[in-house]
Amino acid sequence: MTGEWVVLAAVFAIFLPALMLPGPDFIAVVRSSMTRGAGAGLLTTFGVSTGLAFYATLSLLGLSAILIEYQWLAWLVRILGGCYLAWLGLRLLFSKPEAIDVSDGKPARKGNAFLFGFLVTLTNPKAIVLFASVFATAVNAQTPVWLMAAMVVLVFISSLTWYTLVSLFMSSTPVMRRFQNARHWIERAAGVCFVAVGGRILADARNPVTP
Repeated sequence: MTGEWVVLAAVFAIFLPALMLPGPDFIAVVRSSMTRGAGAGLLTTFGVSTGLAFYATLSLLGLSAILIEYQWLAWLVRILGGCYLAWLGLRLLFSKPEAIDVSDGKPARKGNAFLFGFLVTLTNPKAIVLFASVFATAVNAQTPVWLMAAMVVLVFISSLTWYTLVSLFMSSTPVMRRFQNARHWIERAAGVCFVAVGGRILADARNPVTP
């Protein structure tokens, strides 16, 4: 049981900083909250969280199947995942602070706020790549189903919690300004985590994957 808790801690040491980095999901939630109210922001939050849980499920099931059937493809997934995390981490470490722009010059959408958040997440190709990279170091052929289910549930809960806070509090100008000041340090911390885990995946890739 201790090993499973270590796996969960390692996965979410990467996922949580990545979740907090402003990206399409963050902008979608903030924009819905600012233009259509907290209710729409919460619906967008639920859509984003559902999309992330969906991607997490696909990543876990896909990696599990690969590890069982194709040793060489499992090795390739680890190499590509490690390289991606290391590259992303280096980009974050050396990036310059930028302002968060929640306006795209278009009028606020009047459609379904849940569907809006869900589609924003599904059309972000970096989401599936990030999940595959993170889970590549945590999943093997012996990973129990309950642990993979727990990962998906925790992805959903952590996303729902974070973006609910974003929707309720961070759409106000003073709070957004404070977050903007802290954003650069969040990116640095996430960069260190990504480089460390990417390096670990690459180092472990030399060892055969246990079928």
